[in-house]
Amino acid sequence: MSARKVDRGLPDAGCPVHQEPDGTWQVDGYAAARAFLRDHNTVQAGLGVETTENFPRRIRRPVLYRDGPEHREHRKQTARFFTPRRVDEAYRPVMERVADEQVARLRGAGAVDLADLGFQLVIDVTSAVIGLTGSKPGIKRRLDYFFPEEFGKPGFTSPHGLYWTWRQLKGWSAIYFGDVRPAVRARRAHRRDDLISHLLDEGLTSAEILGECLTFAAAGMVTTREFIVMAAWHLFTDDALRARYLAAGEPERLRLLHEVLRLEPVIGHLKRRTTADVRVDGVTVPAGSLVRVQLDHANLDPGVVGERPSALCPGRPVADGGSSTGLSFGDGPHKCPGAHVAMLESDIFLRRLMSSDGVRMVRPPRIAFKDEIAGYELRGMQVAIG
Repeated sequence: MSARKVDRGLPDAGCPVHQEPDGTWQVDGYAAARAFLRDHNTVQAGLGVETTENFPRRIRRPVLYRDGPEHREHRKQTARFFTPRRVDEAYRPVMERVADEQVARLRGAGAVDLADLGFQLVIDVTSAVIGLTGSKPGIKRRLDYFFPEEFGKPGFTSPHGLYWTWRQLKGWSAIYFGDVRPAVRARRAHRRDDLISHLLDEGLTSAEILGECLTFAAAGMVTTREFIVMAAWHLFTDDALRARYLAAGEPERLRLLHEVLRLEPVIGHLKRRTTADVRVDGVTVPAGSLVRVQLDHANLDPGVVGERPSALCPGRPVADGGSSTGLSFGDGPHKCPGAHVAMLESDIFLRRLMSSDGVRMVRPPRIAFKDEIAGYELRGMQVAIG
């Protein structure tokens, strides 16, 4: 029996690399998925990359949408913002302060949507990493507007498309004037040890920095919010798991959360396009192919994660080359740089929440899906203390 809260189906028993009827290639197995994500003959083909295709050549794309030597150099230069030591020394105090504030808010407010509490945490932490300090009041409201529960497709040939084009521009403008411009102005006058200062040193314009900030908001804020709710859902509905979590030290708690994320990756698949023939697991994927790498399937590969791959088994042994989080953070050149940030802030918040006397789940979340990334979105989980 699967312990997954979100049913995504099981991988096919056939070849881990195969072509679907619509021409898209699909990669299911762990080793094949990892090898493909590490191959340099692929480029991004999802996560909104189409919105950057018409950028003027003089405007640099956000790092998420770049590939090749330029991308690798950028990742090398910014890696210092995400080292475990940097996270522990620079960001842990922010995590602890905001986690305490959100739990105190819950104590005085009755039942609260956990996604709302978690979002404030990840906003403040990610803002510290990026350098979005000095924002005008209302950053959470602006980000909620920019990342609605349901997205429409912008365009110019229908009222629906025009509305979403207008809404997108409005969202960009609100975040630019409310958050990015104040931070950029402050750092033009006085550099700090944060990402925006680094981007200014690289010569980026304010518009390009806006693009980078929104990329980090999507990758560092929205996904972590969903994971916090998912992990809490497991803890609220499994007394033994919750007792084990609360009795553990930080390393063991993190291993437990890693296992939850392996089982319930926030992003179910990643898309890539091949720029040359790519041979993986004995199969040649032709140049120009659209490839869907199924992270949710790869994470259930018994050859890597062992027996009962659909069960929640914290600390389970994994085969050489495997990871305790599976491929939930991706792999290769585009592997998420903020993995340690996400896991530590989740643990700091959840430990405080779950150890509060009388904390309980009043209502489980409703599940929605974002088809573009096969990702889940959890809303409406009501929690209360007392």
